Amino acid sequence: MAERDISTDGPAADPRANYGHGTDSVRRPDPAADLDGLIDGDVRFDDYSRQLYATDASIYEVTPIGVVFPATTADVAAVVEYCAERELPILPRGGGTSLAGQAVNEAVVLDFTRHMDAILAVDPDARTARTQAGAILADLNAALDPHDLKFAPDPSTANRSAMGGAVGNNTTGAHSLKYGKTDAYVEKLEVVLADGTVTTLGEVNLDELRAGADPDGTLEERLYAEAARIVDEEADEVRERFPDIKRNVSGYNLDTLVEEADAGAVNLARLLVGSEGTLGVVTEVTVSLEPRPETTALGLLTYDSLHDAMADVAPILEHDPAAVEVLDGVLVDLARDLAEFEDVIGLLPDRTDTFLLVEFYADTDTERRERVEALLDDRVGDRAFDGLEAYEESEQADFWKMRKASTPILLSRTTDAKHIAFVEDVAVPPTYLPEFIADFQQVFEDHDTVGSFYAHAGPGCIHVRPLVDTKTEEGVEQLESIADAATDLAVQYDGAVSGEHGDGRARTQWNRKLYGDRLWNVFRDLKTAVDPDWLLNPGTVCGDADMTEHLRFDPDYEFDAGFDPALNWDIDNGMQGMVELCHGCGDCRGTQETTGGVMCPTYRASEEEITATRGRANLLRQAMSGDLDQDAADVEFMHEVLDLCIGCKGCSKDCPSEVDLAKLKAEVTHEHHQRHGASLRDKLFANVDALNALGSKLAPLSNWAAKVPGARTVMEKTVGIARERSLPTFHRESLTDWFDARGGAQVDASETDRRVLLFPDAYTTYNAPDAGKAAVRVLEAANVHVAIPEDVTGSGRPPFSKGFLDQARDQAATNVGALAPQVRDGWDIVVVEPSDAVMLQSDYRDLLTGEDNEEPRSSGSEGRRPSGNRTQSGDSRTLSDDVETVAANTYGVMEYVDAHRLDERLETAAPDEMLTYHGHCHQKATRKDHHAVGVLRRAGYAVDPLDSGCCGMAGSFGYEAEHHSMSTAIASILLDQIDHSDGDRVVAPGASCRTQLDDHREQKPPTPIQMLDRALR
Repeated sequence: MAERDISTDGPAADPRANYGHGTDSVRRPDPAADLDGLIDGDVRFDDYSRQLYATDASIYEVTPIGVVFPATTADVAAVVEYCAERELPILPRGGGTSLAGQAVNEAVVLDFTRHMDAILAVDPDARTARTQAGAILADLNAALDPHDLKFAPDPSTANRSAMGGAVGNNTTGAHSLKYGKTDAYVEKLEVVLADGTVTTLGEVNLDELRAGADPDGTLEERLYAEAARIVDEEADEVRERFPDIKRNVSGYNLDTLVEEADAGAVNLARLLVGSEGTLGVVTEVTVSLEPRPETTALGLLTYDSLHDAMADVAPILEHDPAAVEVLDGVLVDLARDLAEFEDVIGLLPDRTDTFLLVEFYADTDTERRERVEALLDDRVGDRAFDGLEAYEESEQADFWKMRKASTPILLSRTTDAKHIAFVEDVAVPPTYLPEFIADFQQVFEDHDTVGSFYAHAGPGCIHVRPLVDTKTEEGVEQLESIADAATDLAVQYDGAVSGEHGDGRARTQWNRKLYGDRLWNVFRDLKTAVDPDWLLNPGTVCGDADMTEHLRFDPDYEFDAGFDPALNWDIDNGMQGMVELCHGCGDCRGTQETTGGVMCPTYRASEEEITATRGRANLLRQAMSGDLDQDAADVEFMHEVLDLCIGCKGCSKDCPSEVDLAKLKAEVTHEHHQRHGASLRDKLFANVDALNALGSKLAPLSNWAAKVPGARTVMEKTVGIARERSLPTFHRESLTDWFDARGGAQVDASETDRRVLLFPDAYTTYNAPDAGKAAVRVLEAANVHVAIPEDVTGSGRPPFSKGFLDQARDQAATNVGALAPQVRDGWDIVVVEPSDAVMLQSDYRDLLTGEDNEEPRSSGSEGRRPSGNRTQSGDSRTLSDDVETVAANTYGVMEYVDAHRLDERLETAAPDEMLTYHGHCHQKATRKDHHAVGVLRRAGYAVDPLDSGCCGMAGSFGYEAEHHSMSTAIASILLDQIDHSDGDRVVAPGASCRTQLDDHREQKPPTPIQMLDRALR
């Protein structure tokens, strides 16, 4: 895999002289240099790395001292010992998905996910697995699949959460009703203690525990001593104060310790579960496993109110479900307004306010049906007014999609006020849910805010995210006051402050109120026993963390992009809203195998935080808010942070918040060109349409020139085009030449109900006219009148992608001016090349809509399929209206065939052939990639649609010499997916994708429209 070269040079991060060692006569340590000489792993104390690790998925931001990527347990021990001697705090970290702020601190961060991520052993007979701390949960479960086993806790972040993080947080998930928390499955832990000692903790009987105890001995002996003291002296207090619920991860795991002691033995490894790295640094984990269920089924119950649904949870639990999830009316209504969820929300009865999703495990199909039917027979007609069933995998996936809709809906807000996580997992016994929810709604009302209730109703852990603006003093006060009230409710209803996401910076201060002074001091005594200097993730669980400090957005926060946006940002707070949108969940860090989708191809190839959407978004925000002492449009920032964003647009769809890094990069790159100028290569690629036209005129001479020995080497040295790349082939007869030579349209416009303008994108016209010819033949076979429009220029995609936004805007305006009148006269626009189609459908809105384009234009015909903000007729028509008209009536060619079912007019006889289909990133990002698959299947082909990411070519990116290795690394992921497909032939609509596959497999795939053309009788 390609690896991002990030320098570890830089000043020490912590400005405190001698890090607590006192006088000037003591040598000031240089941790970066010292640690680099001590370990085999990587050491990074540069500004970018420190800022990348200043945030997690919470509302907090704390710049660390530096970041270390250990390669072995010995590395970890060496780092811990070094830091202990110099009183440097240490923070172990996994995927950085923590919601309470436990993964950020002013400390030396240990990131285990880069090197220490191995699955070391799987024993199917014993049902155990052993992994390193950085192993990703989804990867472990993928390795267990062949054995029909799984690691039972299933957090929604499993595709990027590390096993060490699961241990540190005592992770659970949607199926905790059946499986409980991580502590139930931890058998052994390899741990580095606060002085660098390496030990293994596991089960010991009480005699062994007491024999190994010495309060004045080694750290391990002190751990034994404090555990024995708690069992002997504090058991009654633990039983009295710890809530009796399935979901409690507040404080240290003393209830498990006491419960096990009652049976004669304790597992000291489980005492560290949920300790958030404050008692020791976990390096290896041995866990027990559970068999996968034979089969599952879902019942969905609908209610008129949230109160009715909550009152029904306890009776539903009598049916022994594996999961009970809730989505309230606020989220159901919001989902109804989103196109992405239109189909699945449409399954709900119209009067649905709230629904409960109930899942059952079963051994047979008969059993699962009986269990769902028994639930519906029992509950429908009482509080629930209707019930739905789902047995097929696709049906169940649709139901779960409705439940999972909650996160992207809540996280897409770009206002200053956001639905933030700080009281989102207070847990109470399920029997108290109706009263608890009613009281929490009153807390909202008392604080003049709103929120939504969703997630794990079964175990009584309802996610609650109030709308709070922490950029104001009032908002910060509101934050703490709501948290205080939520803690009171937890105490009142025998619940926990945190049922899932841990203490961290958000909830540590409330543990004292929850457990009382005596247990609070027991927590602190345990911490002191094993970490005397409080260097391990100090401040959390039983420390002095204040939830109102170190907020990512606080009253002192300031934002200044340093330039005015060139694009239209039709969202709250404009471009600033998008820059601040990333909340840090880390979904962009998921692997292709465990996540699918497009985002984020450069991270998947490099596994570097700076190449993930989260990393880039964080650094961009920090540059524009002053946290990073560098301007976003500076040369260094562009090179180090934004250079490897390939503009695939995957984040605009796959990111739960829909952070659009491709659009942000276009803005910043445009500003960079304004300040610093552009390279010759960038200008050439921005004008590739003209180059293609020239190459076509000079063909075949232009094709021969590229094959002259040494030509590619010269191109690399002079322009920076990778010598390994084959250059495009030009056709002397362009698509337009061919169309004119055949006499134009072959279907009379007066004899059909459809007229199409086939937009002459540059690649199809000059480099791949066969795809354009196929489009013409297929459309005409479906009785469509086809014309190629005149007075249009290139789509503007090349200059847009390279940040030449003024040039792209000029081309877009020319095309809209030429096309809009024809669209209003009844023509549709069809584009063969996907990226050009999306340019007209989506990016023209960014270039040409907004307040500056609202002046009335000349009168025209009655509007057709307008989707702008006014009726398109007469003098009221604006440029924005024209853009919307063009966008709403532009289609990719396969999208057009599918949307209007034109293939039903065709006589097809596809060969007996399995096609492996790789879709284009831009089509996936705009949710238009499925059309080709449906059409090809109806034509008679068997199709295996890959859940693939970017091919790595990404327009000009793969041609650029310095990016060739990254481009190839990204391509290797796609090539591996192709190798595992049963397809006889690869089909891909995108020019870049076909070029990449041609370079690596020496066979350029056909486009889907060409395959449909071949299937015509």
